[in-house]
Amino acid sequence: MKHFIKYLGIGSISTLIQFLLLTVMVKLRLTPELIVSTDTYPLSSIFNRYEFKLAPEVIASSAAYFLSSIFNYLANYHFTFSSNASHYKTLPKFIMAVSLGLTANTLLFALFFDTLQNYIAAQFLATGITVFLNFLVHKLWIYKLT
Repeated sequence: MKHFIKYLGIGSISTLIQFLLLTVMVKLRLTPELIVSTDTYPLSSIFNRYEFKLAPEVIASSAAYFLSSIFNYLANYHFTFSSNASHYKTLPKFIMAVSLGLTANTLLFALFFDTLQNYIAAQFLATGITVFLNFLVHKLWIYKLT
């Protein structure tokens, strides 16, 4: 339970960093809309020449998640789990965990943003769903306590 409370504290700070970065990127329009065209072979035969568009807010959410994860890794390594494992062992695991969290966050954010058209509400909901998944990955795999 002690680890979970520390994890929530670090996660809260990391989330504040993420929301701050997201807001700055959206308000200053620092991220473009991403258009992925399937107009090139072999995708054109599969998707019949559709275009997929990612809103700038989705890209900003992903970038903010990634950037806040740097703080998250260092704080959890040193403070939450007081790990003595080498970064050589923990960092690749963390990168894989961040990739999982980033994927979940981005998909959930895109879904909620498309539905609500409010990037703060969408991020709040996406973050709430990924908290427990991320904790389990950190505790049971990255900083495995012996």
